[in-house]
Amino acid sequence: MGRSARVPEAIEFFKLNVEMFPTAANCYDSLGEAYAASGDKALAIQNYRRSLELNPKNANAEKVLERLEQPTAPKPGSREMP
Repeated sequence: MGRSARVPEAIEFFKLNVEMFPTAANCYDSLGEAYAASGDKALAIQNYRRSLELNPKNANAEKVLERLEQPTAPKPGSREMP
């Protein structure tokens, strides 16, 4: 993804792409990338999972999902328990 100021536009574009081509794994992969760039981890995971369902050989989706699904460490100074 390019400039972060264009991420909302990219999300809208890729949502239309998914609507027009609902069986194209790459559309979901691209939408997942846009959501990840926007910081929306849940929607990024959802779209990468759908991409992988449509194309089980999508190594990029596997790699990104593995990273996105890693539990995040508590921030220093937070009261969260591991």
